[in-house]
Amino acid sequence: MNKKQLFEQIQIKKSFLCVGLDPVLENIPPHLLKYENPVLEFNKQIIDATKDLCVAYKPNTAFYECMGLKGWETLIKTWQYLPEDIFSIADAKRGDIGNTSAMYADAFFNEAKSDMSFDSVTVAPYMGKDSVSPFLNYKDKWVILLALTSNAGHGDFQLHQTPEGKLYEEVIRISSQWADSEQLMYVVGATRGSEFKNIRRLAPDNFLLVPGVGAQGGSLADVCEYGLNKECGLLVNSARGIIYASKGEDFAERAREEALKLQQEMEVILLAAKLI
Repeated sequence: MNKKQLFEQIQIKKSFLCVGLDPVLENIPPHLLKYENPVLEFNKQIIDATKDLCVAYKPNTAFYECMGLKGWETLIKTWQYLPEDIFSIADAKRGDIGNTSAMYADAFFNEAKSDMSFDSVTVAPYMGKDSVSPFLNYKDKWVILLALTSNAGHGDFQLHQTPEGKLYEEVIRISSQWADSEQLMYVVGATRGSEFKNIRRLAPDNFLLVPGVGAQGGSLADVCEYGLNKECGLLVNSARGIIYASKGEDFAERAREEALKLQQEMEVILLAAKLI
């Protein structure tokens, strides 16, 4: 999915919601345990209940890798179940020397090798350009580079002052020379709302993947005040607040209700910004 197609989906659905598919077996509704693959069934029902309200799904691969072979199989089958008109994000946070990154890129982008072909993958920039380039070599795919995250320890490195500014600013400034906004996005945590104006100064045209709204306490209004651009430019992720809205047999319906609340709020914001 290219940038134009992504914006079209945002306009059609009046939403820039991304649903995080981060299932923990112990947290899913107990009645699903009767299925051969409870996690896959959980994902399928969440997708069925929310696919008309969101424009992206983001499985965090750690939640699947920890289950070994069956978890990897579940990730593949989850990707295969995603509707074609929805942007898919492998939240893998990879980043290694070039030949290793090339294998990671194959793992998430090369369906002939891995049975998966996500639209995008999250990548850590710490090892520099040669660790990111293998992902960018897939010209029809996206790299979502970690810039300013929502975790408590983000300040340990990301806010470190360099002669040219904060370290996360350097990440954006330098990486923007590697690819344009048709292939490069950035992760910016919703709990860092005060920094969005500065980030838009550095990356005016790039899409931003924004975790931290909902359970982590980020404000959608704060994010949108400075984060919106002429093509929306935001994918706002919510995981726990949607997928764990209920542990009962109504979990999918409740997930839809929570997703609908966010979609309706987003519709108001898009209308006010004259983007729909």
